[in-house]
Amino acid sequence: MIYPTIDPVALSLGPLQVHWYGLMYLFGFVGAWWLGRVRADRYGWTAEEVEDLLFYGAIGVIVGGRVGYSIFYDFPALIENPLNLFKVWQGGMSFHGGLIGVLLAFAFFSRKTGKSYFTISDFIAPMVPIGLFFGRIGNFINGELWGKVSDVPWAMVFPNGGPLARHPSQLYEAILEGLLLFIILWWYSAKPKPLGAVSGLFLLGYGTFRFLVEFVRIPDQQYGYLLLDWITMGQILSLPMIVMGLFFTVRAYQKAG
Repeated sequence: MIYPTIDPVALSLGPLQVHWYGLMYLFGFVGAWWLGRVRADRYGWTAEEVEDLLFYGAIGVIVGGRVGYSIFYDFPALIENPLNLFKVWQGGMSFHGGLIGVLLAFAFFSRKTGKSYFTISDFIAPMVPIGLFFGRIGNFINGELWGKVSDVPWAMVFPNGGPLARHPSQLYEAILEGLLLFIILWWYSAKPKPLGAVSGLFLLGYGTFRFLVEFVRIPDQQYGYLLLDWITMGQILSLPMIVMGLFFTVRAYQKAG
């Protein structure tokens, strides 16, 4: 299949350019806001609390995601030119960095509202995959983060990926980390669960899906494979999520029992 080349600029208004990558984040936040309003009545949250949490979370995602990418995946370039940190329109956002930013935002929101940390994270966890879905679609539009050379029928020739067809790993992640993880978490949280269990399942689910997709995704050029010629930075960062997800889930049920 030939990659459907899409202009990364969705709209130009004189010198102002609106990029699809940025719009995907906007769509993700709007989707999370709508789902949050749906969940608010069920969990006794006010509309104002949902909006405040998403506002803090959005700041955590953007700042943490960009800083995380620059540190985890592009540190040499950051040292060479610190202004690269602000070039968000070029892509380059780390989920793991964004997660750290969101966790810090949760801590701030917890102190402000008096809600427990896991009450907050359990509430918002099922909404996160929607943002992940749109973020990976943004990666696909940018023609970045493509996978290894493959002969599967849906392999694509990417503009910057050479003449050979490759796994569209961005779409794999959109489906697994986005749509499938959303379905799992939404179904699992439909009925009350022990405090921390939904958060644990999110960490376990994302960490597992990301770890698996890394097997067919080209590692970042500046690092390559870090261990045994197949372990990538994404897998190293995902392993703690899997361990913590298992720990939080088991601990939640033990404390509830």
